[in-house]
Amino acid sequence: MPAVVQDVSLAQFYDAHHDWLQGWLRQRLGCRQDAADLSQDTFVQIVVARNVAQIEEPRAYLVTLAKRVLYNFWRRRDVERAYLEALAGMPQGWAPSEEERALVLEALQQVDQVLGALKPRVREVFLLNQVHELSYREIGERLEMPVITVRRYMTQAMRACWMGALS
Repeated sequence: MPAVVQDVSLAQFYDAHHDWLQGWLRQRLGCRQDAADLSQDTFVQIVVARNVAQIEEPRAYLVTLAKRVLYNFWRRRDVERAYLEALAGMPQGWAPSEEERALVLEALQQVDQVLGALKPRVREVFLLNQVHELSYREIGERLEMPVITVRRYMTQAMRACWMGALS
């Protein structure tokens, strides 16, 4: 029989599970500060998602949320690392301001989030067109699909990008 949490406030839930979750994250990250930040992010998701009294298996639920938060953390870190590597390859004397860097990183993370939400084939079509500059016909030939399907996938990807820009 699942252990249903009865009449538990958010504060009680936090007190009961915060240290455990932070330890779980610290084991995976090896960094106390990152674990503290990500445990807070996980609890924010709980505040947004549901009433804690409805959580039947608190630690299993926390692990599921924390894994998502951890995955997003790693993706953001990978995007930032790739951006910094690209900056290192720029000509000497050209360097964006801290504000420009922050804006570019934020934009890259938004693009990464939007692309990550696309179906793999839609994302592939979009990247072949936008990054590799292939025409719809070339993409259709490469992926062995009709041009009309390429067009439909591009419409889906562009709509997702547009909606991501609005949010």
